[in-house]
Amino acid sequence: MRAVRIHEFGGPDRLVYEDAPEPSVGPSEVLVKVRATALNHLDLFVRKGVPAYKTPLPHILGSDIAGELVADFGAFRSGDPVVVHPVTFCGECEYCLAGRDDLCRAFGIYGAHIPGGYAEYVAVQGKALVSKPAGLTWEEAASMPLVFMTAFHMLVTRAQVRPGEKVVVLAAGSGVGIAATQIAKLAGATVIAAARTQAKLDRAAELGADHGVNYTEPDWGKQVRTLTGGGADIVVEHVGAVTFPESVKMVRTGGRVVTCGATTGPESGFDLRVLFSHEVSVLGSMLGTRLDTQRVFELVSAGKLKPVVDSVFPLAEARAAHEKLADRNVFGKVVLTI
Repeated sequence: MRAVRIHEFGGPDRLVYEDAPEPSVGPSEVLVKVRATALNHLDLFVRKGVPAYKTPLPHILGSDIAGELVADFGAFRSGDPVVVHPVTFCGECEYCLAGRDDLCRAFGIYGAHIPGGYAEYVAVQGKALVSKPAGLTWEEAASMPLVFMTAFHMLVTRAQVRPGEKVVVLAAGSGVGIAATQIAKLAGATVIAAARTQAKLDRAAELGADHGVNYTEPDWGKQVRTLTGGGADIVVEHVGAVTFPESVKMVRTGGRVVTCGATTGPESGFDLRVLFSHEVSVLGSMLGTRLDTQRVFELVSAGKLKPVVDSVFPLAEARAAHEKLADRNVFGKVVLTI
C-alpha cells in the first residue's frame, strides 16, 4: 500500500511518501480502507518526537480516520462507511467497566502509540468503529473524531457545563475551539471566543460565539471579566503557557478551568492564592471515551454539530499539510485524502 511514514523524528522533511506493508489484522481488529485522515497538533509533536509515547519507527501518523470497512464485523458490513474512535482501550479493566475507557490501562492513540491513518489501509479495534453520518463527506467525517470527542469530554464530562453559564473558548479557530464553541452553545451557555485574529473571531461568531476577544492584546483578560460581569464560569484551555495564568485569573469565584493541551508550552506559573481564595477548580482532560465519540456523531446526524474543514491535501502532499497546520493560519481542520 502507499503510506506516509517517518523513519526518524524531526521536521516535515521526515515525512516520506512510500510503499509500506499492508497492516496485519489481529484478534478483534478490522481493516479499514482509509478515505481521509485529519491532522492534529499531536501529529506535529509525534513527528518531532515525544519520548513518553515510545513511538516505534518507522511510524504512520494520523489519529482521525474515515473510510470503508473491508470485511464484516458485528453489525457492520463490508463496505460500510465508518469513522474510527481514535483511542484504544481493553474493555475489561476497572476503568473500562466503569465507562471511563479514557483512563484504560491499555490506553493508546492511533497515529501516536500505534500506526494511524496516513495510509491506504489501517488496522483498528472493532469496537472503535462508528457509523459515518450519511450527510458528511469523507473529509468532514475525518475532521471530527479527536477534537469533538475531546471538547465534549472537557465540557460535558469534566466541567459539567450548564445552561446560562459563561464559557471562554481559547484558540477558537482550532479544531478543539470550533468543537467547544458549538458544544457550549448547544448546552445553553454564553460563549466568549478568544483567538489571535479578528478574522478567526468573525468565523467563531458564525458558529454561535456571542462575544470575541483577541488574546494577544494585553488587556484581554480584563475584557473577558467585563463581558462576563466579573468572571467566566468555565475557561476551555489548550493553548498553554501563553494564556494559562490569565485563564486562571478570569474565572469567577467557584469557576473552572479545564485543559486538554499545552500547544505553546507545558510550564506555566500562576498565583496559587487565586486558586484557594476563589475556590477555582483546574481540571485536566485527556481525549475522551468511546461513548463521547458516539454521542458526538449522533449530534452530527441530528444536525446539531457540524464540522469545519480549512483545507484538503492529497496524502502525497503531507509535508505541505504539516507546514500549513504549523503556520497556525487556519480555521478548522487540515485534512489528507487517500
